[in-house]
Amino acid sequence: METISFTPLLNPKLTTSKSLSHLPKSISCSLNKRSPATLSKPNRSWITHLQHGLAAAAVSLAVNFSPAVPILQSPAFASEFDVLSEGPPEAYVVDDAGVLSRVTKSDLKRLLSDLESRKNLHINFITVRKLTSKADAFEYADQVLEKWYPTIEEGNNKGIVVLVTSQKEGAITGGPAFIQAVGDSVLDATVSENLPVLATDEKYNEAVYSTAKRLAAAIDGLPDPGGPQFKDNKRESNFKTKEETDEKRGQFSLVVGGLLVIAFVVPMAQYYAYVSKK
Repeated sequence: METISFTPLLNPKLTTSKSLSHLPKSISCSLNKRSPATLSKPNRSWITHLQHGLAAAAVSLAVNFSPAVPILQSPAFASEFDVLSEGPPEAYVVDDAGVLSRVTKSDLKRLLSDLESRKNLHINFITVRKLTSKADAFEYADQVLEKWYPTIEEGNNKGIVVLVTSQKEGAITGGPAFIQAVGDSVLDATVSENLPVLATDEKYNEAVYSTAKRLAAAIDGLPDPGGPQFKDNKRESNFKTKEETDEKRGQFSLVVGGLLVIAFVVPMAQYYAYVSKK
């Protein structure tokens, strides 16, 4: 009995080797280097870069065109709280509003240091732009005194002068020894005259320094130099009085009458002269 052997028509190994052998070298090398996972998934690198670019552009537009967040205007970052946290100054002045000149600060330091060395009374001057935590300058001044000098012994001979530039007002407070040395009359007059009157005209340097001199004079027992007074800025009326109106009306009538006379008399005189020549 004859045995018939069948030779496979296709040899996978031979077919693969033959098919790859016919490809160009560059293509066959790239195919050999790629992993099966790379061959099965499409190349999306350009799509990824495009998405990243669009996302970066969107973030940049949002940052450039979005309104700025007013962090510095929040109560937690207000300047009045910075004054409280920093404590009493060494040079007697905290110009948080930035309205005092270097000369004024130097003069204040000289005047107040001399006063403290002679009378053992320490006065601090504070300027702030506005208040958000307290209703007025008096409450804020009391808050500063309690914060800087928490005990009666520490604040007994201390004085606090506050000037609020936006509200054009000021306040003075202090310990028992300071209040007694200055006197209620001078304290009230200084708060109602020196600070608000000069601050209204934005003369902040004069307001602060004149207040210091007035307090020092009271402590030294000298005559009160006084303070500025509110100017009575009466606005002049643009309306004319009855007498002025009648006077103007009479003058207007004379002018109109004269023009009418000229309008009629001059042509008639010219006509009469023309006829008389003929």
